[in-house]
Amino acid sequence: MKSNMENQDFDIILFYKYVKIEDTEQLRMDQVMLCTNLKLKGRCIIAEEGINFTLEGTPENITEYIETMKKDERFADVDFKRSKGTGRAFPRLSIKIRDEIVTTLLGDEDVDPRTETSKHLDPEEFHKIITSGEEYYIVDMRNDYEQDVGMFRGSVRSGMRNFRDLKKTAEELKHLKDKKVITVCTGGVRCEKASGYLLKKGYKDVSQLKGGIVRYLEAYKGENFDGRLYVFDGRITMEPFSDKHVVIGRCAKCDIHTEHFADCMSKTCGEHFLCCSRCRDEEGNAKCLKCDKVAVA
Repeated sequence: MKSNMENQDFDIILFYKYVKIEDTEQLRMDQVMLCTNLKLKGRCIIAEEGINFTLEGTPENITEYIETMKKDERFADVDFKRSKGTGRAFPRLSIKIRDEIVTTLLGDEDVDPRTETSKHLDPEEFHKIITSGEEYYIVDMRNDYEQDVGMFRGSVRSGMRNFRDLKKTAEELKHLKDKKVITVCTGGVRCEKASGYLLKKGYKDVSQLKGGIVRYLEAYKGENFDGRLYVFDGRITMEPFSDKHVVIGRCAKCDIHTEHFADCMSKTCGEHFLCCSRCRDEEGNAKCLKCDKVAVA
């Protein structure tokens, strides 16, 4: 017999907004009450510079949440990216106050996406460029493990282990300063700062994919994108957008194709990596390659 949860449908919304938040604690309390009343779970960050939320709930409650948010003039124009959930994407509701909605640690070189960001290309404009034959460079601003499981064909890998590596990435890609650069990320929030920072560092022609990879894949059903889109919830990756899905992920230990992730079982490690079923133990756990080598030594 199925549980009540298994009989229910669930939706997930991903959204952000760079906007001045005068009272972060008040917004946090308001959101805790709203989400709790609607039985939503998720991971949410509030900072003076804005909000960055991912929430899961029943379709009816998600719709009510969106309608409530749009009544607040600060969030009336938010792009809510909606997809199918599982009911198990998040263990609880977490709403925290941070210094930044996506940690960059740029310090004195920080940019304000409300005034310092690049041109936004909607999916149609982006598609036209990448199918035009002109010279361009897609720079993927996601973490390396996200790129391992899925990315646009011909993308330039940022080399970032996390977004705090943005300074290093901008320096390493300086040979592209005079080229047409298009930044991409999951939903757009990282590109707002990344593209602005590239412009601040002297890059001449920078734009970003509006709505992120999510919006493009919705519009073009996986065209020009291989693998799966990584997401920061219990799904780990979204279902393929196309029946022509191409697997590009490879097990970090044996190099066979896989799209399944593991967290290193070593207590002092926790490395997140692609790992196939045959490289795990009977409980489904695995050590990363580095920890395996240490154990052998």
